[in-house]
Amino acid sequence: MRVFLTSFPGGFYKDKVGVRIPCELDNSNEFVTNLKKYWPNEARGLIIAAAPDDAATNDSLRSQIPDSFWLSGLPFRNLEVCDARNESQIRRLVADSNVIILAGGHVPTQNQFFWRIHLKELLHEYMGMIIGISAGSMNSASIVYAQPEEEGEAVDPHYERYLDGLGLTDVRILPHYQHYKGLTLDGKRVFEDICIPDSHVRSFYALVDGSYLFVDKDGSTTLYGEAYLLEDGFEKKVCERDQKIRILG
Repeated sequence: MRVFLTSFPGGFYKDKVGVRIPCELDNSNEFVTNLKKYWPNEARGLIIAAAPDDAATNDSLRSQIPDSFWLSGLPFRNLEVCDARNESQIRRLVADSNVIILAGGHVPTQNQFFWRIHLKELLHEYMGMIIGISAGSMNSASIVYAQPEEEGEAVDPHYERYLDGLGLTDVRILPHYQHYKGLTLDGKRVFEDICIPDSHVRSFYALVDGSYLFVDKDGSTTLYGEAYLLEDGFEKKVCERDQKIRILG
């Protein structure tokens, strides 16, 4: 298994009325170049939803993703989506796939869906490629850091910030650094008042869009692009754009 865990890999832009228009994936930090090294001759893809009950969004992803990958020289032979409509077929869907895409969305919602369909168990024998996007990347960790992102979560004493994940890596990812850095939620600054204090409990890497983590078959882990380590209440830049570092995964 080879795993690419992205913050946001590109592949679409929104027009004036908010419709997603497919475009090439972002090749920052050689993302597309590295995907092509391992892309199967006949890619049989599976998108696993973050919002299992949102059929319209999931069908939109299924329509847009093949175009953006094709424009990037990464064609799919076929692409399925797994959500609440066909979750009972997940074992067959995984077995028939050699490229699995873990979609982006709300981390706790996706996490619950992954456990409901026993995805961690099914991936034990999976030998293909996995591409995580945002929440999908976050839920790939053994212990997930799920920072509050929706109104009310930052002040909810029952909101769980650490969840059991898929165990594809021990490295926790926080995507969209450039977005969260200046954001406030429930009257709190997301980075200064939420994320940095949370790093006292467990460390994690904050990635800007275009940066990603690559976990090779042997478990070796490489971080590509601009990223920051949040640990013990401190934030430290550990990698620059167009650079890469090996980290313990």
